[in-house]
Amino acid sequence: MSIGNFSAKDRPSVGRILQQARLDAKLTVDEVSSSTRVRVPIVHAIEQDDFSRCGGDVYARGHIRTLARAVGADANELIDIFNAQQGTEPPPLSSGPLFEAERIRPEPRRPNWTAAMVAAIVAVIGFVGFTFFSGGGGEGGSGTVAEGGQTDEPAPERTGNADEPRDEPTSEPSESAVAAVPADKVTVKVTAGEGSSWISAKDSNGRVLFEDVLQEGDSETFTDDEQIDLVLGNAGAVQLHVNGRQIEDVFEMGQVQRLTYTPGDPEQG
Repeated sequence: MSIGNFSAKDRPSVGRILQQARLDAKLTVDEVSSSTRVRVPIVHAIEQDDFSRCGGDVYARGHIRTLARAVGADANELIDIFNAQQGTEPPPLSSGPLFEAERIRPEPRRPNWTAAMVAAIVAVIGFVGFTFFSGGGGEGGSGTVAEGGQTDEPAPERTGNADEPRDEPTSEPSESAVAAVPADKVTVKVTAGEGSSWISAKDSNGRVLFEDVLQEGDSETFTDDEQIDLVLGNAGAVQLHVNGRQIEDVFEMGQVQRLTYTPGDPEQG
């Protein structure tokens, strides 16, 4: 759809231009969604000039650029129309592909550390229980607490200091969850606390572990032997825990941060 001959006032809307360009290219919404990985409801919304599902103007511009490339429209001209019709200015930061269209979440490719921590806790409790009961004595080993007059000697279970320390591991499971984080790896947990944020996470080989918009209340955990590289599109909305410790740095809303973490004490890259 040619839009060069329209005046700024009479230009058609961004959604109408994208829709017409898609029809001219003989593409369906499903085909555009499949090639761009932009979800079908978002494609429909943008073609109706509803950008509320994009998560903000920065993300909306990323969606527009991606859809324009797919249907053969002029992305730069569409961005100019969007800015004019929305009464906004583009951000000073050249985000490039950083704020690409919202991706359909890939299948998780990271270890399930929650299951590993639960297994570690169960193993600790099981070992403590086995040690406690097996240490109750070899004679008449059924040292159960009887309500009547049992002839088994209960005294060895109450006297002596050997049994007392065995009660202490009841406080260990809560700490073992932190201890379960591998000391020879780097583990980073990213949580969207006050709003959503675009997140990119890569391992030491540059492999993409996650690239998506993290909605408010959601969290993702990444691990690697050497390092994790992060890009936070809205750093002020993100809470970080690195190797079991919370990062206290306070970022601003809308601020883009590039961070690198390695095993050991958290160090901001």
